[in-house]
Amino acid sequence: MTSSASHNSTAPVSAPDLKTVLLASGFILTLAMGVRHGFGFWLQPISQAHGWTRETYSLANAMQNLMWGVFGPFAGMVIDKFGTARVIVVGAFLYVAGLLWMAMVDQPGLFIMGSGILIGAALACTSFGAVSGIIGRSAPEAKRSWAFGMSSAASSFGQFVMMPVEQQLINHTGWQNAFYILAAMLLAVMLPMAYKLREPPLVHASGPQQSIMEAIREAFAYKPFLLLVAGYFVCGFQVVFIGVHMPAYLKDKGIMDPNVAVIALALIGLFNIFGSYYAGKLGGMFPKRYLLSSIYISRSVVIGLFLLAPLSAYSVYIFAAAMGVLWLSTVPLTNGVIAGIFGLKYLSMLSGFVFFSHQVGSFLGVWLGGYIYTRMGNYDVVWMVVLALGVFAALVNLPINEKPITRTTAVAA
Repeated sequence: MTSSASHNSTAPVSAPDLKTVLLASGFILTLAMGVRHGFGFWLQPISQAHGWTRETYSLANAMQNLMWGVFGPFAGMVIDKFGTARVIVVGAFLYVAGLLWMAMVDQPGLFIMGSGILIGAALACTSFGAVSGIIGRSAPEAKRSWAFGMSSAASSFGQFVMMPVEQQLINHTGWQNAFYILAAMLLAVMLPMAYKLREPPLVHASGPQQSIMEAIREAFAYKPFLLLVAGYFVCGFQVVFIGVHMPAYLKDKGIMDPNVAVIALALIGLFNIFGSYYAGKLGGMFPKRYLLSSIYISRSVVIGLFLLAPLSAYSVYIFAAAMGVLWLSTVPLTNGVIAGIFGLKYLSMLSGFVFFSHQVGSFLGVWLGGYIYTRMGNYDVVWMVVLALGVFAALVNLPINEKPITRTTAVAA
């Protein structure tokens, strides 16, 4: 297999061990995903400050998610060739630029496009796809699913920690200053952690090598990969719709205390620490396709019960805890399936393509929520779509063949 890297260093760079990789990538994911999960708290203050409808801000968030998906495969290609550290440094500066853009730009079109491109590209360089390759290379096969679970748990910890932080920053410093403070935090954490993820130069296995285009054609001609892509679309639609629109939905339903939404989103992050960890652990013991299918059908059950039950702060907390267990638990399983089928050489890139589908779903989930709310005054139709998609994803994951692909040409991959 391969070992990738940061080049042209004056002193030899040794490959970081698994503990270092998990700790450094954990800090990066904690902040990258923690900040991103809190964007729903800016929906109302930004909309009110600029006189926008909810659709405008929703479209901006949708564009961020779409661009995250668009840039993901390209970030993965660079990471697979040159290593993780450089891409994370670039991502950190893009993230800062995106937060400053959101703080200062008040023209709707520029806000949507600028924040979409900057934040989207930043997340492609600092989130799951960016660290999946180095985690896969650092972890022995028996621990790989567990290691992916640990990285997902770090993302969830970020959501748990950053939700109240972001809400308090908005309350006490104003929504614009909150962006400035978060930008400074990103640089302070991500740059030194990226340094920890430097790797030695790329070393190819002996024998014929599979090219990038060959790897892409192979993946998209393979039915299990396409089924994984279809299922991940649903994951993005569900979690981003809930994450962005939950605070506004609760307020519309008469739960006026903003702390209920803060606690709910924090609970999602807290319980997903355990959900992601155990999903990764179980992925090393049971077929991942069955675990993925169970997660998606369980989401539909939990959402259906939430919509049917009388709404109160306690029902919101129970819903958040249950959804938290299922929230990002798809990530270690999905990355584990990709690594198991195609190997590690192009793991970051192929994860990026699957994640693009996730982000198309995210785009539609967050935008459709704002679009239908603006026209109908409620989220009822979107909730029904969320329920139906969960059933669809449960079905398409069942027939996935997780065995390593049989190649007609002997190439190292």
